[in-house]
Order: sequence, then C-alpha cells, then structure tokens
Amino acid sequence: MATLENKRLPLSQLAPGQEGVIVAIRSHGPLRRRLLEMGLVRGEPIFVERVAPLGDPVEYVVKGSHLSLRRRDAADIIVELNEPEAAHDA
Repeated sequence: MATLENKRLPLSQLAPGQEGVIVAIRSHGPLRRRLLEMGLVRGEPIFVERVAPLGDPVEYVVKGSHLSLRRRDAADIIVELNEPEAAHDA
C-alpha cells in the first residue's frame, strides 16, 4: 500500500512542471507585503511554469496569473510538495 509523502521545501527547489501548496512565507518587510499582494498566500497552489535560459528568474502560475520571481526571493517561500501515489495495475 503506497502512501502520499508530503515534502516541505523552498519554492526555489521545485523543477518546471512541479506543483506545491504554499505553507509559509519567510520574507519580511516590503518584499513580504508585495508577495502577499501578488497572491502568494498560505494554502494557495503554485505551479512552476518555466525557468529563464540562464536559470533566473523562474515563472510561476498562482491563481491563474503568471509571476516571475528571482530564485533568492522564491527561496523564502516554503511549499508542500505532494508526491503522487505509484500507479497500480489491478
């Protein structure tokens, strides 16, 4: 019997095509406020769309909007990555 394994990690460590749920934002001050204004709030799903050719910034999709964040800013956003169950043949 396979179980779901939930992993918490910085948003900056997700690869294109992965999705997670925001569990915490560790930024402070104006950056934190701006992230919250852009819709990056606890409990919101976030999807990694693509990475720029040189690796920074990264494009994310949250609430249907495309956002580009630097990796250093994304490192302060903690997400819970849900690993899917292994496929079963019955």
